[in-house]
Amino acid sequence: MYSPWKWIPTLYVSEGLPYFAVNTLTVIMYTNMGVGLAEMAFFTGWLYLPWVIKPFWSPFVDILKTKRWWVVSMQLLIGICMAAVAMALPIGAFFSITLAFFWLMAFFSATHDIAADGYYMLALSAHDQAAFVGVRSTFFRIASVIGQGGLVIIAGWLEESYEDVPLAWSSVFFLLSAFFLCISVYHMKVMPSPSSDKSASGKTIGGIFNDFVMTFVSFFKRNHIGSALAFMLLYRLPEAFCIKLVQPFLISPRECGGLGLTTSEVGLVNGTVGVIALLLGGIAGGIAISRGGLKQWLWPMALSLTLPCGFYCVLAMLQPESVTWISFAVFIEQFGYGFGFSAYMLYLIYFCRGDNQTSHYAFCTAFMAFGMMIPGMFAGWIYDILNQYNIFGASGPQGYINFFWFVMAACISTLVVCSKIEIDPSFGKKTVECV
Repeated sequence: MYSPWKWIPTLYVSEGLPYFAVNTLTVIMYTNMGVGLAEMAFFTGWLYLPWVIKPFWSPFVDILKTKRWWVVSMQLLIGICMAAVAMALPIGAFFSITLAFFWLMAFFSATHDIAADGYYMLALSAHDQAAFVGVRSTFFRIASVIGQGGLVIIAGWLEESYEDVPLAWSSVFFLLSAFFLCISVYHMKVMPSPSSDKSASGKTIGGIFNDFVMTFVSFFKRNHIGSALAFMLLYRLPEAFCIKLVQPFLISPRECGGLGLTTSEVGLVNGTVGVIALLLGGIAGGIAISRGGLKQWLWPMALSLTLPCGFYCVLAMLQPESVTWISFAVFIEQFGYGFGFSAYMLYLIYFCRGDNQTSHYAFCTAFMAFGMMIPGMFAGWIYDILNQYNIFGASGPQGYINFFWFVMAACISTLVVCSKIEIDPSFGKKTVECV
């Protein structure tokens, strides 16, 4: 008898770790290895592309092999890519070589996401799917704490021990490689092979392509598609700009306008305290919406997502030395973001109700990813431009101060798109049945 407890926790840790390795560890690693902010943000921004376009190849995962085969194979390939990154870091041309392997890793990870979520539905009964939904979510969140906190702390400790940044990060990726090579073998042994998990019969690539096109066209025929797309792309614009520069800001020397934290302290502040605050904010947001409905909470959540960005403005202007105060500011900002993000995710569900709900939701998440990808790519370039001006009359480098005030200005976009969407007042509100 195959117990779901044997594979669900490890499956969703495996789903989360490469995502955070590609989108978080790369930012800190390249910053510590001396890559410029504009170059780092632009090229690591491209790594997000596979998650943007994964709906376009997800139908083909259904007709080629089984979901179980895809899961195990992608984990093996991710492990190989991790090892290749680890071996390339100490050499001179590390940036271009590791970027190529990170892009492959991102593609394999996005494919793994498709297969893992599909396998979850095939391997479990409807009752078990509901029973374990909290488990899968919890272990994905554990992966976020490991990926953004634990691994960064380890990398910082190794940087100090080795006094060699490339060697420290190479060790971290060898560790990740060993995990994925072992977990692929483990899942090969413990993941069951349900009879329903088989390649789709009677379907052709041409037929799937035609169905995909029809579904894609129907998505753009939905009511209020214009305001909905604007909301998907712009609601998170402040965070999209911030995401590539917050960690460099925490790491950069104080004489360069940063806070001068060590890599381990960044792992603690942003990857542990920040992630926990983000999760607590999300939980609080879900509870609030269930009591008052999405329409009632939309504006408070939009303000919760935007106004705490001001904490980074304060940190940049005051440059406090206390890790406690920095942690407090990051906690508040991330809690506010998690609380405000709840409205965003529930609106996607609201917008996709009706025919083709699953496929249309996949398109929504693709636009969500696209809205995060493009601003992040140009965040470093904007920083370089703003660094040339002394707008606030402060002494020392102005880049981070000006950049975070620019992010505050971008918060206007969040408020504008909130004013354009239409929501049923009863949606999301818990109802009470009278007998």
